[in-house]
Amino acid sequence: MMVRRARSEAPRWPRSAARTALLDAALHEFRARGYADTTVDDLCQAAGVTKGAFFHHFATKEALGVAAVEHWSEVTGALFASADYHRHADPVDRVLAYLDLRADLVQGSAAEYSCVAGTLVQEIHASHPAIRQVAGASILGGIAHIERHVEDALAAHPVPGMTARAMAQHIQVVLQGGFVVAKALNDAEVVRDSVRMLRAWVLSVLRPSA
Repeated sequence: MMVRRARSEAPRWPRSAARTALLDAALHEFRARGYADTTVDDLCQAAGVTKGAFFHHFATKEALGVAAVEHWSEVTGALFASADYHRHADPVDRVLAYLDLRADLVQGSAAEYSCVAGTLVQEIHASHPAIRQVAGASILGGIAHIERHVEDALAAHPVPGMTARAMAQHIQVVLQGGFVVAKALNDAEVVRDSVRMLRAWVLSVLRPSA
């Protein structure tokens, strides 16, 4: 959980640390407030940096938005790359364990568990094409990540008419949709229920006799 500091308490971060603090603050603030309602002052206060430090690193709030989505992709990419589900020998088990991890990550408020790329692209897809572009790349990266495991699973358990890309894309669509509905109902269990249904669907497709 992000703790807000009073401006008078803002530490003097080294330049690289200040940039990272702003990016981390953006991941939380954009999900909690929305892009339009998050001001540069809000970001500086949440990060504990001065406005001068902000504009040293980012020419505009939009430039920070682009960098924040790229930062999100790096952070989440590292998390999933090092996750335990890669250790399963059976690719179907890897896909199922990936979904279990996605359910486990749904903790706290929507500002903590929702997808930064998905949150931003819903709001700014028409008004900020630069952010939309990196958000789209981030979401496509999430599809590609699970696609390779689905491809291995389909190679071991062929399903006529099913492609790895279509299956991986469906998984991402359900996850992103789950975040939206969970926000609307203020109920994180919506996401976990959706993941449980995804898990049952994957089993029905790849292990129909199970």
